[in-house]
Amino acid sequence: MARDLHISANDCLTSLDRLRTERPRIHCITNAVAVNIAANTLLAVGAHPSVTHDPREVEAFTEGAAALAVNIGTLDADRRDAIPKAVQTATRLEIPWVLDPVMATRSPARREFAEFLLDQKPTAIRGNAAEIDGLDIRGNTGTVVACTGPTDAVSDGDAIIRIRNGHPLMDRVTAMGCAETALVGAFLAVAPTPFAAVAQSILVFNIAGETAAAKCDGPGSFQAALLDALYTLSATDIEERSKVE
Repeated sequence: MARDLHISANDCLTSLDRLRTERPRIHCITNAVAVNIAANTLLAVGAHPSVTHDPREVEAFTEGAAALAVNIGTLDADRRDAIPKAVQTATRLEIPWVLDPVMATRSPARREFAEFLLDQKPTAIRGNAAEIDGLDIRGNTGTVVACTGPTDAVSDGDAIIRIRNGHPLMDRVTAMGCAETALVGAFLAVAPTPFAAVAQSILVFNIAGETAAAKCDGPGSFQAALLDALYTLSATDIEERSKVE
């Protein structure tokens, strides 16, 4: 039977403090729409982003990274070439990596590529219900899976938690999920376990979204407020807002 786990505000803050002081570099191969917000999300929590997807240099960038985040949203020729190189480098060097299988079932070619990446055993996967169910990922032991939506579920096939934080404005700004995947990558670099990394990062991102929504006028100002919230988030913010089951 799956067991529920507690995420404490102090544990989240410990990971955030490590990000803010150690500033690990996270290599992020993301889609064209998401590069700016993903990089700024990493900077806001203290991590250092690198975002090249040039096949000629992606292995070198991955080698020195503390974690790798892979997003297949814009699956052009360069990314198709670069992503396997980055993943194989991360696997060889035991660098944790997270996969975001964006719209993985929308075309046969995209599904095939996503399934190839699943075979490489990512440390974590973050996607919406359509992506997770379309690839039949639920219950995939050995990989921590975050299925995001109105209620987010994080599971490793044994333990499971559900997070009911977030705000509707997060669905009105492009690439929010992509930014969240980048944040998962950052937490993989500092949290004690992959499960803790995924659960903490999802909770932190959603609470930052709630905090930002209370201070903005709409989607445009929400983006800036979200980065500010990630930059200033405290244990008190997390403890007061956390809705974890």
